[in-house]
Amino acid sequence: MKVAEAVGRALAAAGVDRVFGVVGSGNFHVTNGMVAAGSRFVAARHEGGAATMADAYARMSGTVAALTVHQGPGLTNALTGITEAAKSRTPLVVLAAEATEPRSNFHVDQEALAHAVGAVTARVTSAEHAVEQACAAVRRALHERRTVLLNLPLEVQALDAPDGAAALAAPPPARAPVEPAAADTAALAEVLERSRRPVFVAGRGARTPGGRDALAELAERYGALLATSAVARGLFHGNPWSLDVSGGFSSPLAAELIQEADLIVGWGCALNMWTMRHGRLIGPETTVVQVDDDTSAFGAHREVRLGVTGDVELTARRVLLDAGGGQRQGYRSADIAEAIAARVRWRDVPYEDTSTRERIDPRTLSIALDDLLPAERVIGVDSGNFMGYPSMYLSVPDHNGLCFTQAFQSIGLGLATAIGAALAHPDRLPVAALGDGGALMSAVELDTVRRLGLPMVVVVYNDDAYGAEVHHFGPDGHPLDTVQFPPTDIAAVGRGYGFETVTVRTSADLKAVEDWVVGPRSAPLLIDAKVVSDRGAWWLEEAFRGH
Repeated sequence: MKVAEAVGRALAAAGVDRVFGVVGSGNFHVTNGMVAAGSRFVAARHEGGAATMADAYARMSGTVAALTVHQGPGLTNALTGITEAAKSRTPLVVLAAEATEPRSNFHVDQEALAHAVGAVTARVTSAEHAVEQACAAVRRALHERRTVLLNLPLEVQALDAPDGAAALAAPPPARAPVEPAAADTAALAEVLERSRRPVFVAGRGARTPGGRDALAELAERYGALLATSAVARGLFHGNPWSLDVSGGFSSPLAAELIQEADLIVGWGCALNMWTMRHGRLIGPETTVVQVDDDTSAFGAHREVRLGVTGDVELTARRVLLDAGGGQRQGYRSADIAEAIAARVRWRDVPYEDTSTRERIDPRTLSIALDDLLPAERVIGVDSGNFMGYPSMYLSVPDHNGLCFTQAFQSIGLGLATAIGAALAHPDRLPVAALGDGGALMSAVELDTVRRLGLPMVVVVYNDDAYGAEVHHFGPDGHPLDTVQFPPTDIAAVGRGYGFETVTVRTSADLKAVEDWVVGPRSAPLLIDAKVVSDRGAWWLEEAFRGH
């Protein structure tokens, strides 16, 4: 057995059950080795799409996924998706064949490329140590929550592996949760006892059922309101004290209540410029606390009064044990409950419908789709002016209902995100919400949707422009020819890939969506929604402040 096959088989034995990629000569044998050992290979049409599919699958399945690419251009094609994964600390192993001969057309410093985008690197250096090095990459991805580039030099892949080497591979032990110090949980309990208007903001580090339940119990004990970062949206779905998302996407009521908090506790949440609106959601006298199992997170984005190092669920449980006295009312009054029930959702905020006979208001579109599509859904959202509408107007059933690949703010990732998320949750309706720019960038992966037989709904918010730039630069009188385009029939593009399609200009056109939902859903559906472009989204200027 050659090293390439041994490495592939070892990765499958180490628990990597899903591998995404585009196969060329350099990664052919290692990918086939994984498949032969039981991993499922998902072929994408472009390495960039494959990278984001793997990222989304890993996030939504809670497992380590793999991306497999050819040496040189296979890796560079995937870099945007790898960057998003690395910035998001996604546990992902990138298997990259490597041309080490400088005169090769395929040669590039792959290690430097990975480091430049925030990934960490490893290399298979010999036949004797190949399996051990491959398993170490999986272990590091899992335990350190890192995207790991595993370079596979072509000359090492071709060597003979020691007999039985692949059989030595095994899944790494689960990542041990970090135990909080007793003094820290006691200090947090004391801060909570003094608070009268506490708000909990849960982030990526709280996205587990155990974390959700522990935080809900602790919030009930101290009368805290509950919110999440965009990445953790849906974690507190159905809780009557949930404010939904904190940050640029917040509804007016949610923003008002968070600003008036006297204590904000970030649970596995960076409390960054997006989640705290560049600090404007934090009142001048508000106490800020962070709970995280990574000490580098404390104060990275804003000053904190207290940093508690520990796993979210364990820390919340320990604080409950430290709590004295009875249940506190805190921020949970009857008036607040009534306001949340009536006004915390964006769809309940009154607006002027600016739809015309030719174009539909994106709010009207999103509310209608929320009513039409099954509630058990998993949504992937692309980036752009439109993105707040599907992110906030489409409800999600839990923390696995929205896959938010926005750490790099790249457009063109939404469709691949929805594919990876759909494979992680095949029991749900997958929904890809895209702008026309991102849809056309990634249209090649419509073939992947159809080939995999995914019953996906692809919604294109089509304003024939890069709307964010139109609405940011247009009011100052700048020429917009570079960011506006002639109309494109994206529905026709979808039909070419085997989708059922509908062009939506008015609410009446959505009858075709209703018919598709009823069944049999034998082909995926693409909705080319011609949306009005009369204004920028409410969160847009917030986004540009972060550039």
